[in-house]
Amino acid sequence: MSDDDTGPGRGHDGADTEAERARTDGAGVALDPWGSATVDDYRGLFEEFGIEAFEEIIDEVPAPHYLMRRGVIFGHRGYDAVARALANDEPAAALSGFMPTGDPHIGHKLVFDELIYHQEQGADTYGLIADLEAHSARGMTWAEIDEHARDYLLSLLALGFDAEEGTLYRQSTNRRLQDLAFELGSNARFAEFESIYGFGGETSVSHMQSVVTQMADILYPQLDEPKPTVIPVGPDQDPHVRFSRDIARKSRYFRVTEAFASPEFDAPERTLVREAYDEREAWADDPETPRCENAAEYLRGAEVDAEFEAARASAVEKLENAGMEPLRPRTRFLDRNASAAAFEALIEAVPGEKRVFDAHVDSFELDREAAEELAREVEVDNGGFGFYTPSSIYHRFMTGLTGGKMSSSIEASHISLLDDPEEGYDKVKSATTGGRETAEKQRELGGKADECPVYELYAYLLAGDDDGLAEEVYEECVNGERLCGGCKEQAATLMEEFLADHQEKRAEAEELLDDLDIDLDVDGSRRGIPGDEE
Repeated sequence: MSDDDTGPGRGHDGADTEAERARTDGAGVALDPWGSATVDDYRGLFEEFGIEAFEEIIDEVPAPHYLMRRGVIFGHRGYDAVARALANDEPAAALSGFMPTGDPHIGHKLVFDELIYHQEQGADTYGLIADLEAHSARGMTWAEIDEHARDYLLSLLALGFDAEEGTLYRQSTNRRLQDLAFELGSNARFAEFESIYGFGGETSVSHMQSVVTQMADILYPQLDEPKPTVIPVGPDQDPHVRFSRDIARKSRYFRVTEAFASPEFDAPERTLVREAYDEREAWADDPETPRCENAAEYLRGAEVDAEFEAARASAVEKLENAGMEPLRPRTRFLDRNASAAAFEALIEAVPGEKRVFDAHVDSFELDREAAEELAREVEVDNGGFGFYTPSSIYHRFMTGLTGGKMSSSIEASHISLLDDPEEGYDKVKSATTGGRETAEKQRELGGKADECPVYELYAYLLAGDDDGLAEEVYEECVNGERLCGGCKEQAATLMEEFLADHQEKRAEAEELLDDLDIDLDVDGSRRGIPGDEE
């Protein structure tokens, strides 16, 4: 979840976790949170990992950020819940973290901007320094971490993060976070670390512990009040998001699902049973009271897709075992981790007609949404977390100024937010472009703006909120009206102005940062780590 480049209870259904399924199914793309892989086919992520296209929900987003409007933010998981909360002035949160392994650069600015946008839209906003991860996964010393942490926080504040309205912290000094990580760790298994991250016998316990801490980071905004929460990241951080979504579900007291009779059907079986119920006029002796055994007979002879054949067999068996029980839609509360007191409280809270079983309660009057809210309310009232499943948005990686991936380790490929303005100007002037071999060919064929690092600078940063400028640069390039020399000169000048303004605001933020309750002293011994003092 940090962005340094841009035991089941009763009623558990035993299904593979979301994170495990995604890693297994996504054999074509390897997403490594600690690696340096690039993504060549962003749309392939939709199919490989189940990431949803952001363009499909942008109309639901209040005052979408320019990164959203320009397709830089290209995907999401469950962001519609956050968008609805923001649009209706309901509680929502945004959190992202930064692994302080080097200087913050313009790739990191994407996440800074996304956090600030959500803060401006009314979300509770959190920025964290992933120092435990930097120490365990990257081998950074605490002195190095402290130095870089200060630079990240100064840039975040300089770009407009409101520290009075938001929350800033570092993992190593947040005891409440560490207590949450300990609790969440009871729902994490080594097999999941192997499946999701490829961890093995050589992986340190500290590295695994840092992952659980990141799960706690992602859920931390919901400790005082459960609320829809978004994690803005690059797609390489998706494994952390998937794992956190599974951990959030496992931590819940109750799972709410659709049901039709006393048996518990899995998702494919429910699809078939729902279809049978909808067709009851064709097979039921009394459509007002259709019977399970008659539904089984209907399903046995129905045409189903090949992928549902196994589900058909198991659904038929369950319906036959239910016999003459009525087939009747209801909303089911499954007991996953609830205490006896919480389960009794749920039974009492479910209004109207209901049926109570050993490990679940069926409601015939609550719809799914109302049932979810009731389950969360009962859980929180009885000492549970009541987590909303965390959401995420994904932005494209910035191309390096020299081509390829923007990398902190390749000086010419990136522009640091600490660079001297004149140095930023020079780097842009020396950047690779998507232009043709000659000016004549450029005028004839147009430039390749979609492959141009300089155009990306306009779209991701230099045009700011001015969509007109970004569109003008693009259209003039591809139509052959804009040559690379003049385009780079304009971009270099804008970059120099941006860096000069940013350096000035960083200087102004120094006093503000010093007044915040964040320990940035270079002193490894305060963490009980010998030999790391300077």
